[in-house]
Amino acid sequence: MSTTRLPAEERRAALLGTACAVFSQGSYRGTTTAEIAREAGVTEPILYRHFDSKRDLYLACLEETWAGVRAMWEATVAAEPDPALWVAAIGRSFIESEVQRPVISNLWVQALAEASEDEGIRAYMKEHMREVHAYVASVGRKAQELGGIDSERNIEAEAWIFISLGLLSMADRVLDGVMLDEWPAIRAARLRWLTGLQTD
Repeated sequence: MSTTRLPAEERRAALLGTACAVFSQGSYRGTTTAEIAREAGVTEPILYRHFDSKRDLYLACLEETWAGVRAMWEATVAAEPDPALWVAAIGRSFIESEVQRPVISNLWVQALAEASEDEGIRAYMKEHMREVHAYVASVGRKAQELGGIDSERNIEAEAWIFISLGLLSMADRVLDGVMLDEWPAIRAARLRWLTGLQTD
């Protein structure tokens, strides 16, 4: 066990990082808090000082990974001068991310599976997906206001389609890249629909 005494905030962050990795490599149901504590080099009582339950820890992992994806998307939009490419760029950044996508994909797939039986996870995921939708829609609306997206496109609907493609990419990852070669064509088709732009 670790003998290093960290400030509470740092300890919580370290535990959360370990938990996200352990959950994503296994499953919500199959992972135990004892396993997470062991991997983090602490005792279970220390783990429970920071998180009330395994579910609380798991939901905190979902929040943490979403914060990472959102930061990645904000940086992606800031680096792309053409508003017409913003939505496509954040989608591509997610598909190509070797840091964010593997973890959040596994956590989302697990959460959606658990939601049918766990009311707490189901309630959380409903709000979580609405939050992701709101972010994507805000990017789309800004791009539309700047003339990057066709004014006739329904941005609220398009944001849900974006999320559905994200879920499809998660299924693709679970199934070992069953449609990996199709992603460039999917991105090009969506870009043409939203903006009228052609890609090579």
